[in-house]
Amino acid sequence: MSDRDVTVIDFGTGNLLNVVRALEHCGASVRVIDQATQVSTMPDRLVLPGVGAFSDAIAELNVRGFDDLIKRYVDTGRPFLGICVGAQLLFEVGEEYGVHSGLGLIPGRVQLIPAVDSVGRSLRVPHIGWSNLVRPPMRAAWDDTILAAVKPGESMYFVHSYAPVPTHEVHRLADTYYHGVRICAAVARDQIFGCQFHPERSATMGLGILSAFLKF
Repeated sequence: MSDRDVTVIDFGTGNLLNVVRALEHCGASVRVIDQATQVSTMPDRLVLPGVGAFSDAIAELNVRGFDDLIKRYVDTGRPFLGICVGAQLLFEVGEEYGVHSGLGLIPGRVQLIPAVDSVGRSLRVPHIGWSNLVRPPMRAAWDDTILAAVKPGESMYFVHSYAPVPTHEVHRLADTYYHGVRICAAVARDQIFGCQFHPERSATMGLGILSAFLKF
């Protein structure tokens, strides 16, 4: 497997250009596909960027045949990265604009960020800006993950109103705290990774995460 070959899915709602540029900056050879029929053999690595609403994203993904392709791809054990809505689509259910089935690759739901903190103060939603990553209680380290070079407390760039809530704590790779409210910032299951934040917009540390993904 080459450490430069990456296929990026374009389903019409992704932050595509920035993701492609960031991957190329990290040394990747990037191929962009907008229909599942363009894939004749499974890629070495697959990236699913996304912005906007879960409901629109999963509908477009299904129309283009990417839902089946992604499921068959992850069954091979190859590395997969979802970014923002692309990470949310990994889950069983999304609650944005109704209840919608996701890819079901990680147990859990995608839910609206709480609009109040633990003492009842109003929070601004969407959550926009730089927030620190912390390790969840069940994560003793980030070794052997895409966050291997990240130190707890380093900041990433977020833009979102909804966030995944994994059923099992073991799938939480990183959290962030928004005025004291715990939000899942990254997830992992085997070689499936998802970032609620935008690594392609998170300066040097974000590029480090993409570089780490290229090593899987």
